[in-house]
Amino acid sequence: MIPVSEQMIPVSERRAGGKRMKVIVTGVTGMVGEGVLHECIRSADVESILVISRKTCKLNNPKLTEIIHDDFFEWTSLQSTLTGYNACFFCLGVTSVGKDKLLYERMTYNLTIGFAKMLVKANTDMQFCYVSGAGTDSTETARLHWARVKGKTENDLQKLGFKNTWLFRPGILEPTKGLKNTLGFYKWMGWLMPVFKKFFPNKISSLAQLGQAMISVVKNGYNKNVLEVTDIKKLAGSNYLSTPPL
Repeated sequence: MIPVSEQMIPVSERRAGGKRMKVIVTGVTGMVGEGVLHECIRSADVESILVISRKTCKLNNPKLTEIIHDDFFEWTSLQSTLTGYNACFFCLGVTSVGKDKLLYERMTYNLTIGFAKMLVKANTDMQFCYVSGAGTDSTETARLHWARVKGKTENDLQKLGFKNTWLFRPGILEPTKGLKNTLGFYKWMGWLMPVFKKFFPNKISSLAQLGQAMISVVKNGYNKNVLEVTDIKKLAGSNYLSTPPL
C-alpha cells in the first residue's frame, strides 16, 4: 500500500477549515465502495473512517478502523460501536441481473433501510449518502423492477430523520486506476471511455468524482438531494489531483 501523505492532497484541501468528518463506509470490497474509501483516505476533510464489511479490505491507514460483520440484517451487537459519526457513505449494493425479485428487494431495500434505521438512532447529527443509480424511479411505477425498488429505497430513506439524506445516481463510472475491485465490464470497455466522455458527457463521471462529491455535499451542502451525473461532477469540482492508488 502507498501511504497517504500531505503531498497527495491539494493545498486547498490541506487548508480547509471547519468541522472534519467522521464517516462510516460500506461496500468497500466492491468497486464503488473501494473508490469512495480511496477518496476519504486522501481527503483532509475526513478525520476518521469506519469500514463495515464481511471481509477485510486489506488496507492499513491511521484514519481507518475496520469491523468485520457477517450478518448485514442484524445490527444490535454493533449499535454502541457505531455512535459518534456524522456521515455514512452507503455503497453496498447488488446487481439485479439474474436475481429473484424478492431476493433483490431484500438485498437492496430491506438491508439498506434496516441499517439506516439503526444508524439514525445512534447518530442524531448524521448525513446519509446513498449510492442509487441512473434511471432510478422516484414514483415507484417504472416498468423495470430494480428502478422501482431503488426508488422506494430512496423515498423511505428520506423519511428516517437524518440531518440530510443525499441520493447519488451515477451512470457510467470511469474506474480509479490501480484499485483492485474494478469490475471486469469496466476493464474491457476502458478504451470506450473517451468516446463516452465526448458523446455522452452527462452519462459518465469518474469513480473519484463520486467519492469527492460525497465528501463535498456533506461538508458544504447542495441545493437538491437527488444528485445526477451532472451534479456529481459539479460537486467534485477540479480541486483534486490525480494520485496513485492505495
